[in-house]
Amino acid sequence: MTYQTDLKLFIDGVWSGAEGRDCMPVTNPATGETLAQLPMASKADLDAALHAAEKAYPKWRATDVETRAAILHKAAAYLKKNAKEIGALLTQEQGKPVKEAVGEVYGAAQMFDWYAEEAKRDYGRTLVRPVGQRSIVTRQPVGVVATFTPWNFPIYLLAKKVAAALAAGCSVISKPPEETPACVNAVAKALDEAGLPAGTFQLVHGDPDMVSRHLMASDIVRKVSFTGSVGVGKHLMGLAADGLKRLTLELGGHAPVLVFDDVDLEKTLDKLVPQKFRNAGQVCVSPTRFYVQEGIYDDFIKGFAERTAKVQVGNGMDEGTQMGPLAHERRLPAVHDLITDAKAKGARIAAGGEPMGNANFFQPTLIADAPLDARIMNEEPFGPVAVARPFKDLDEALEQANRLPYGLAAFAFTNQLQRANILGDMIEAGMVGINNFAISGADTPFGGVKDSGFGSEGGKEGLETYQVVKAIHMS
Repeated sequence: MTYQTDLKLFIDGVWSGAEGRDCMPVTNPATGETLAQLPMASKADLDAALHAAEKAYPKWRATDVETRAAILHKAAAYLKKNAKEIGALLTQEQGKPVKEAVGEVYGAAQMFDWYAEEAKRDYGRTLVRPVGQRSIVTRQPVGVVATFTPWNFPIYLLAKKVAAALAAGCSVISKPPEETPACVNAVAKALDEAGLPAGTFQLVHGDPDMVSRHLMASDIVRKVSFTGSVGVGKHLMGLAADGLKRLTLELGGHAPVLVFDDVDLEKTLDKLVPQKFRNAGQVCVSPTRFYVQEGIYDDFIKGFAERTAKVQVGNGMDEGTQMGPLAHERRLPAVHDLITDAKAKGARIAAGGEPMGNANFFQPTLIADAPLDARIMNEEPFGPVAVARPFKDLDEALEQANRLPYGLAAFAFTNQLQRANILGDMIEAGMVGINNFAISGADTPFGGVKDSGFGSEGGKEGLETYQVVKAIHMS
């Protein structure tokens, strides 16, 4: 598919292009090619988006749930109908294999379908009171919402926020990643085609710091949802404090994987390696710190390294590619510095370890015997690098899994039921996968603890995060 070059903002139901606006280049990370010029929102554009959202909110809030649901279903249908074309745009902007990109578009569509129906299941409750009296508890939309989403899953993460907020009755201003504008613009097109009233959803590209400061300084915005790094999350908390704005923060992770000696090692490795290198490791819940029981550690390293060396790296648009490039040129030195530090501190490079010399490609990498003071054991690599260490027993495994301030996702592989129950209870993470990686879905709460943030998206919890509770007492 030829990349579309006419990129625009979507404000108050109107598409606006580059005229009179600063622009930045959008680049294909696999080739270095400049794909298009992206218009950047000005403060005047942001003010227009704020006022449009404020004006649209009362009407959308009063819209009956069946009408809301029908619009969300139509948006989902648009995404599914155009999934191949949208997925190709995503791959050209972000780099992931096109099969994964198309799957992401279908995942976004599922979010709209699921929240269309979840809005109908948003029940309140009636409290027991004397005859002639009533006390009811209900949930109502919080108001105008601002969302900020990253480039690693640009469509899915945008849809996860927007579908829930619209289902709740909120109007939305979304600032998506400027690196992937064409694919996220498809979400705005889907909602526009579905008949969403003008002003109910706005999409504004622009300088992240300027946009976040301007939107969060406005009294119009009552709720902010952000997915990204811990540092930026803390910065947004400070901005939110002045206006007492509600926050949902899904921040960084450094997911531990505990592998016990009772598993079928070959089958387990067949699950672990593809998951580690999905999206070139640029996944907030990517399995990264592999703690392996001593008796199978050497065999684990051997099997993981063999599989890692066979991962097919290439342009995401090419058939057979299993891992694409890193999304940014700046990620290569960042990842390489972590590997160099680990080597200097005594770690062994069992596979990969180097940039591949063209565009943003980096070898899938396994680091064995990583010392605890290596930076990569303490900092999220957000790249195609796995690190491994042996452990003796359950207590040591739990100690290592919980030792970092991150608590987004964690995984464990064991066939012992009691041990699995203990791991589920004792691992400090918002999501724990036991013998699988299926921790994210439309009906599943997704969120972290500790420095990985607070609040959940997905599931009924994702709807509730865009609502306020009201108690009504009558006599």
